[in-house]
Amino acid sequence: MNRFWLTVGWVGYCPWAPGTFGSLVGLLLALAAYRGLPLPVAREGMIAAGLLLFCGVTLLYADGAEALFGRKDPPQVVSDEVAGMLLSVLLLPALDPRWQAAALGAGFLLFRLFDIVKPPPLRSLERLPGGWGILLDDLGAGLMANAALQLLLRFPLRGLLAYQGL
Repeated sequence: MNRFWLTVGWVGYCPWAPGTFGSLVGLLLALAAYRGLPLPVAREGMIAAGLLLFCGVTLLYADGAEALFGRKDPPQVVSDEVAGMLLSVLLLPALDPRWQAAALGAGFLLFRLFDIVKPPPLRSLERLPGGWGILLDDLGAGLMANAALQLLLRFPLRGLLAYQGL
């Protein structure tokens, strides 16, 4: 079992709100992709690669983490939060670069909201065994956050954020 990857470089050992700090790592990775990769296909590819990496880490090592930490979905495991956060900002519409950080920040807030509140069916996904239960509720929260953010960016906030298209 690889604690380094599951805790995302020991971020999961933060004494308060480890899930939020894990999500911040995902936000920083997405921001780095937006700032460092101007081509949308490269940016989306990098975010998708990070998503797949952290999903794989969670599924590969999470069963051992539950045994090690002695509880289901241990708070120290934050690789699932990174994956969910990256999903929440995957395939966003093209935005003026001045507003990209604000859009990613909105994705972070929406992801944390859905991850904490766990609207149906997220609570039932959390009950799945092992790594699947740890991962799928966060991917569900990321998917819900992505859908909400897509709607916000494509419709009500389109003019404000200078959406380029549609």
